[in-house]
Amino acid sequence: MSLWLAFALMTAAAIFAVLWPLGRRKAATGGSDLAVYRDQLDEIARDRADGRIGEAEAEAAKIEVSRRLIAAADASEARQPAVDTAAPAWRRRAAALIGLILLPVGAVALYSVLGSPQLPGQPLAERMASARQDRSIQNLVSQVEAHLEKNPNDVRGYEVVAPVYLRMGRFADAVNARRKVIALAGETSERQSDLGEALAAAANGVVTVDAKAAFERAIELDPKNLKALFFIGIAAEQDGDRHKAAAIFTTMLKDAPADAPWAPVVREALTRVGGTPPAAVAAPAAGQPGPSAADVAAADQMSEKDRGDMIRGMVAKLADRLKEKGDDLAGWQRLLRAYMVLGERDKAKSAAGDARKALASDPEKLRQIDDMIKSMGIEG
Repeated sequence: MSLWLAFALMTAAAIFAVLWPLGRRKAATGGSDLAVYRDQLDEIARDRADGRIGEAEAEAAKIEVSRRLIAAADASEARQPAVDTAAPAWRRRAAALIGLILLPVGAVALYSVLGSPQLPGQPLAERMASARQDRSIQNLVSQVEAHLEKNPNDVRGYEVVAPVYLRMGRFADAVNARRKVIALAGETSERQSDLGEALAAAANGVVTVDAKAAFERAIELDPKNLKALFFIGIAAEQDGDRHKAAAIFTTMLKDAPADAPWAPVVREALTRVGGTPPAAVAAPAAGQPGPSAADVAAADQMSEKDRGDMIRGMVAKLADRLKEKGDDLAGWQRLLRAYMVLGERDKAKSAAGDARKALASDPEKLRQIDDMIKSMGIEG
């Protein structure tokens, strides 16, 4: 309401600025000039009578002032018709009508087209929390960068800032930081997989040759490195080798603990390449929507299209449930992953906005969902 009141006051001020000049007539200056010259003639006569000037000087001054008086009178007569005809009344009335009607109507129409009258207001607390978080992250990064400028061989500093770079979308900086850690402290399976992840993020999710080499090296150092195995499976999928990708994802799920937080992502990837999740991990945790054992058995007999339709149906059910129970952080995380895996980026963006609104009252959950949204590049 206060916003519309401000708009109304601004429009009224604009209309007043337009109409004010129209309500004034141009003042004639000829009359004031004539009065001045007549006063000068009277003053010359007084000076002559008092003896302050001679006869010759008085006559010369009278002639000059009289000449100016005649010129001013002629100019005043020439200007009078122009004043009367320059701005007829009907033109002023037309301009006033335009200012009173078209200006506010045009302003409202322009705002309705270019503005966002239907956009809901964002709570102040949420905006302030987001701003404080962004500032705190920026301050942290700036402090670490300043420290590294003075201590370029501090491995710990690069290890701290690298994942922050990744979360902020500064992928090139993340790659450089990961390479610096390996150069200074030596390679490990985890460090190689972290480097591969940064390289893949810098390539918009594509597992490039360099990224694949890093993941393969990580597996050489530790065959059970789950991150490296997953990305090798993604690389096989991107190369068109769906069977190899399915084999990798299936192996990961067979060895996965029952409560593994990464299992839903791998299960979705396996379904995407046409595989069937092992029965031991196919069923989700109690109380969470997902395929039952019967669904998994039926999916094994389905065509790829039917299987995809079934998955989308389960995702739709999850989305409907979250509309009723919006404080389920894990549910929102699963929904965002599912949309991204299905390639439905627009739905993922919409769900991200809904999740932020639903979790706005819980700063910790809001922070976690924000971190996930940024890490998945949903807003990019």
